[in-house]
Amino acid sequence: QHYIKQTILSGMKQIEVSDTSKIPADCNVNIDRRRVTVTGPRGILMKNFKHLQCELIPNKSSITIRVWFANRKAIACVRTICSHIENMFTGVRQGYKYKMKRVYAHFPININIINDNTLVEVHNFLVEKFVRKVNLLPGVTCKPTGN
Repeated sequence: QHYIKQTILSGMKQIEVSDTSKIPADCNVNIDRRRVTVTGPRGILMKNFKHLQCELIPNKSSITIRVWFANRKAIACVRTICSHIENMFTGVRQGYKYKMKRVYAHFPININIINDNTLVEVHNFLVEKFVRKVNLLPGVTCKPTGN
C-alpha cells in the first residue's frame, strides 16, 4: 500500500526520501508549519511534528512527507509520520476503544466506578490507605465487564 520513494546518494545519506498518505473523503487536513490538524465526523485532532526536519506537503487527496539528505534515523521518521497521520484519520472517523484490566499478584485491588461512569476510585493499590480518584475526560465513559 505504501511506497517509499528513495533517491540514493553514493555515501551514507540519501538525497530524497518521501512517502504519501491518502486523505479520506470525510476528513479535512490543515498543515501549518509542521503542525497537522485533522477534522472529521468525531472531532478534531492536532499533532505537532516541529521536532523533525521534514516537509509536509498537502495535496487534494493526499499528504506527502519528504526528507532531504536523510540518514537512517530520518528515513525511519518518514514512515512514522505517515503512520501517525493515518492514526489521526482513524481517530476522527471511527474513534478508539481501550480495554483495561486490573491485575495484581498478591494484594487485591478494588475498583469502584461512580458518578455516571465518569469517576474511577482505586482502593488498596500497593497496600495504600489512600484512595486514588481518576476523573474521566468529557466524552469518556467507563463500564465494568465480568468479575
